Amino acid sequence: MTRRSCTLYAVGVICGTLLLVGIGLVVSQVFRTFMHNRLKKEIVLVEGSRVFESWKSPPPPVYMEYFFFNVTNVNEFLERGAKPVVKQIGPYTYREYRTKDNVSMVENGEKVSAYNTKSFVFLREKSVGDPAVDNITTVNIPAWAVMNELKGSFWKASMVSVWMNSMGSGLFTTRTVDELLWGYDDPLLARIASIKPMDKVFGLMYKKNGSHSGEFVYHTGEQNYMDYGHVETWKGQRQLDFWTSNQSNSINGSDGSAFHPFLDKNERIYIFTPDLCRSIYMEFEKDVEVKGIPAYRFTPPRSVLASKEENPANEGFCVTPQECLGTGLLKVSPCRKGAPVVASFPHFYLGEEKYVAAIEGMSPKREHHQTYLDLNPTTGVIVRANKRAQINILLSKISGFSNTRNLNDTIFPVMFINETVVIDDASAARVHKLLLIVTLVSNFPLLIVGLGAIMLAIFIILLYRAHKQKNEVKRTVFTKPLYATSNEEDTSYSAVSDKEKEDPQNGTYIGLTAKSEPQE
Repeated sequence: MTRRSCTLYAVGVICGTLLLVGIGLVVSQVFRTFMHNRLKKEIVLVEGSRVFESWKSPPPPVYMEYFFFNVTNVNEFLERGAKPVVKQIGPYTYREYRTKDNVSMVENGEKVSAYNTKSFVFLREKSVGDPAVDNITTVNIPAWAVMNELKGSFWKASMVSVWMNSMGSGLFTTRTVDELLWGYDDPLLARIASIKPMDKVFGLMYKKNGSHSGEFVYHTGEQNYMDYGHVETWKGQRQLDFWTSNQSNSINGSDGSAFHPFLDKNERIYIFTPDLCRSIYMEFEKDVEVKGIPAYRFTPPRSVLASKEENPANEGFCVTPQECLGTGLLKVSPCRKGAPVVASFPHFYLGEEKYVAAIEGMSPKREHHQTYLDLNPTTGVIVRANKRAQINILLSKISGFSNTRNLNDTIFPVMFINETVVIDDASAARVHKLLLIVTLVSNFPLLIVGLGAIMLAIFIILLYRAHKQKNEVKRTVFTKPLYATSNEEDTSYSAVSDKEKEDPQNGTYIGLTAKSEPQE
């Protein structure tokens, strides 16, 4: 066997081996399965894991923006029943610091408990004004809460009405942004507090700066990666008791800070949020990219806050059969001490048109008012998020309070929040590195197939050249007999000299001369 044929044979064997091994690995997905299993073991809520420290103290900066609706025609609205006119003022922006405190492993290390502490620091450079100076005219929430509690008790209502008139506590109030957010002494609450124990301070974010919303117990994800970060209990409860059905009272999903790896576009992402006193779900909307990191965008569909007519599963969120609100609204009074608080998306986005039309100044826009999560599907890491929610008050006629006689049922907007986060550069670099490793390891069989394809090309070239050279040799051998112009009759043999010379090695020299024609 010649050297050339050995080379050809070796190339063919290598080519076939690489292709067979590579295709086998691609079909069996051995490397992909190995990498996925490795990630599932690393993305767990236990000490020393890849994600534990960032889960306890998230490095990306979180910003909380507050937008208020300033009422510009209070008298016309109360006295003549005119359409209320509001003007949006904001943002007043705060840097939000989130930490998980008192973290401890429970149930033999299968779950982890923690308290979610939030602190807020005002950022003047990202705000429209000074919250200590800027005044907002809005609904007097403490007054409406007291009035709503006394609904049905005419004599008590009449007494409180007299108190309100004597102390100048009306249906609307003008307060600074600081007071509305972080609290102020309300005269009506102070008067009632002298009769029965209650807090005389009111604020939309009162006692929420530097505090937590109760103990959470989470699944670590070690037993099942799909349970990673899911809430097992909140304040010791596996079920809520605010609503009228087991489904509505269920605590589902995570708290919005952690999501399992290997997300699927067809799955629903569940999030339990104490602010809404319920779990909500999000569905895939589109593919996006943030700082070069691919992500799936999940957003709440209209059905989350749909009426019971649109979505019968939401009937459990009706406080009473008579208090079922329309699409786009959620009455959260059961977890707000009976206050007539209604939650929605900003500007009644995804809500019924009648709520938008009832307030002059509402203009829902998807790009400004949609809530969404951008999650990297491989790791489940949040690369960008916008949580947007609006606080409204249900205004209506209340027996015993004559100043409500001109009012129709109105969902009145007070303010909305926009909580935003974008992955920081350092975290983005780590995610890029991890995704590169996952891609290289998962696609290693394709590299083998690629090498096999290259070797196959080389094998074909060598095979072609060998075949071509073989044909050339055959043509050389057969060319002279086929195309010669002389034959044996034209050739004669003659001695080189008169006497043939003999060579002791090569024998006799014989000369070949053309056969001469006989002369005539």
